Amino acid sequence: MSETERVILLADCQSFYASVEKAGRPELKNAPVAVGDPSRRSGIVLAACPLAKARGVTTACRVGEALAKCPELTVIRPRMQTYINVSLLITQIYESFTDKVEPYSIDEQFLDITGSALPPEELVRRLQKRVLLSTGVRCRVGVGPNKILAKTATDNFAKKREDGVFTLGPENIEVLWELPVHQMFMVSNRMARHFYRMGLTRIGDIARLDQMEFRRRMRREMGKQSDVQADYYWQIARGIDPSPVVPSIRKELKSISHGKALRSSLYGKLADIEVVLLELTAEVCRRARRRGYMGRVVSVGAVETDGSRSWGFSRQMTLPEPTSLAHEMAGAVLPLFAKHWSGGEVSRVFVSLDSLVSDEAMQLTLFEDRERTYRRERAIDRIQDRYGSAAILRASSLLKAGVALERAEQIGGHYR
Repeated sequence: MSETERVILLADCQSFYASVEKAGRPELKNAPVAVGDPSRRSGIVLAACPLAKARGVTTACRVGEALAKCPELTVIRPRMQTYINVSLLITQIYESFTDKVEPYSIDEQFLDITGSALPPEELVRRLQKRVLLSTGVRCRVGVGPNKILAKTATDNFAKKREDGVFTLGPENIEVLWELPVHQMFMVSNRMARHFYRMGLTRIGDIARLDQMEFRRRMRREMGKQSDVQADYYWQIARGIDPSPVVPSIRKELKSISHGKALRSSLYGKLADIEVVLLELTAEVCRRARRRGYMGRVVSVGAVETDGSRSWGFSRQMTLPEPTSLAHEMAGAVLPLFAKHWSGGEVSRVFVSLDSLVSDEAMQLTLFEDRERTYRRERAIDRIQDRYGSAAILRASSLLKAGVALERAEQIGGHYR
């Protein structure tokens, strides 16, 4: 790479969840391990260590299928809070090398090390060693002059090398061009089929085309509206990406929402569904208060099923005044849902609060002491923040239909 080029890394933690579990259980060092719910053979595998993968266990396969392929497999229930804590620790390690660290996912992060006193190869070795010693997790690193080439280097080359490192740049971009087009960054199976129908089977087939010629071919395949996509994929194929590594991305918050996947056979009665809607509404309002917002537009939606087909709806309404009080929001959510629900079993529901404004000033009413209500709700928030979401619950959450107790033990739908 020339001195004027940026030097970007994409560091990816190998089999992250499984690696964290094996690091905490030395007796499993030489055993195949997968992360999933061992009590649900129909559940999916979230991660598998290299030993498990070598025996045919893959991410997203069923737990029962994984055990059939590898009877000696140890399946460990996920602990999401632990993985988040380890991920944050790894971020701190990366930040000891550069102040430009951008998380891409829980186990992948971009680093801009342009101008580092250490050669990239030496810095990467030190980074890998420190992460391994601190967490027991091995990371693979792609190096490139931009984020796309660094990511591509990690996914397609570094993961296959013993040292877990690969550099991809203009000097060796031909190795990228030899890859099948479905391995190009951001190309879905559907888009790959479009490319195959166009006779473009390798990434280099796109990269070697003139940009206007590629546009014309995309138009014939996908219509006149495809110019933006054509330019985007042409640049990816050529390894062009001017986007910077952004240490923290802060966008103006426009909506606060929360949803829950449900076992549809248990949620065919309005009374049971309303219990979940109340819980979701309370959580949305709690998040809004934590961020200092109120909202004026309330939305509710659901996916219904009859066992063979699914359908859904999403509706919204505007409140007289902005709020982040659960009883005020629920006063709109519940009748809105009841009005548009067709009576089918519900497999998913969500609620959201939109058109957000600061809660520093609120509209008072003659019939309710809203300021006192907010003080009470914020006191409950502080108790829940300190002792957990289950420290104070609505009585309805103790009904069979309630999911708040279950959610209190989970992060992102998985156990902590």
